[in-house]
Amino acid sequence: MMGRHHARLLQASDRVEFAGAVDPGGDRFRAVHQPEFVLDSIPALLDRGPLQFAIVAVPTERHLAMVEELAAAGVSMLIEKPLAATVETANQIVEICRRSGVLAAVGHVERFNPALQELRRRLLDGQIGRVFTVSTIRSGPFPARVQDVGVVKDLASHDIDLVSWLSDSKIAALAAQTQHLSGREHEDLVLIIGSLESGAAFSIVVDWVSPTKVRRTRVLGERGMLEADTLTGDLFFYENAEVRIAWSATQQFRGVSEGNVTRYALERREPLLVELDAFLDLLEGRRDAGVVTLEHGVEIVRVAEAVLASASAGETVSLASAAADT
Repeated sequence: MMGRHHARLLQASDRVEFAGAVDPGGDRFRAVHQPEFVLDSIPALLDRGPLQFAIVAVPTERHLAMVEELAAAGVSMLIEKPLAATVETANQIVEICRRSGVLAAVGHVERFNPALQELRRRLLDGQIGRVFTVSTIRSGPFPARVQDVGVVKDLASHDIDLVSWLSDSKIAALAAQTQHLSGREHEDLVLIIGSLESGAAFSIVVDWVSPTKVRRTRVLGERGMLEADTLTGDLFFYENAEVRIAWSATQQFRGVSEGNVTRYALERREPLLVELDAFLDLLEGRRDAGVVTLEHGVEIVRVAEAVLASASAGETVSLASAAADT
């Protein structure tokens, strides 16, 4: 699913010469304009000439094999999230890329959503002061394409990344519960609460059993709340104030006071295109390109494993001790 969108953008980019797409199943979605650019193996792609970089958009369990093959040919990579299914495999990928001297990044596309990029900028500028809580909701119907992992590693990996990236603080501890609602091997719903090293609290709700899509991120601080809707790219600021409400009939719905609500006008570029441009900047020598590094990709997988461990044991997991163990 992600591969066809990458192919669309790569073919349209004036920064890229499109070399081809590999899929043993063929181009089912007609994403590639010229049929001769659809190939059935990586060796067939490499035979077309020197390849500078590739997008790895295959099932998570296949990442390691693809990375080994491409790195051996000196090809840099943007690897779709999650980096791997386990921390051990993720670390192997890091070592392969390091040893081969290729550049690589992880495709956590939500970081490049315009609402979230602006939300983070305002947080780091101190707009809402000290952060109290970071909360995310990611809910929707089941994506039949996902077979190899559950909702934690497929979807919650976005939110695990976001609560840490937005607040510029690592996750310190967490407690989680999961539900298996569809009879599949993997979980369909996860609820996570925890704390960040900054002292702020966070909560994550993710499922793929809901009839409607919800993608919402809220950050509450001492001066108000920033809320992003990543489906629409909208960002709102709910300001704290001391305007008291004397009309009792409305007070029950709005609390004891209310401030101004601002909806920001944002430039809305497609997040996947912004991510691609950042990766191309990295390839062109910009070390501050803003990509998600392999090392951070490993950390996200580590936290995802801690979520599953917490849900299985029914216990709070300290990430500081987990890091020491690894």
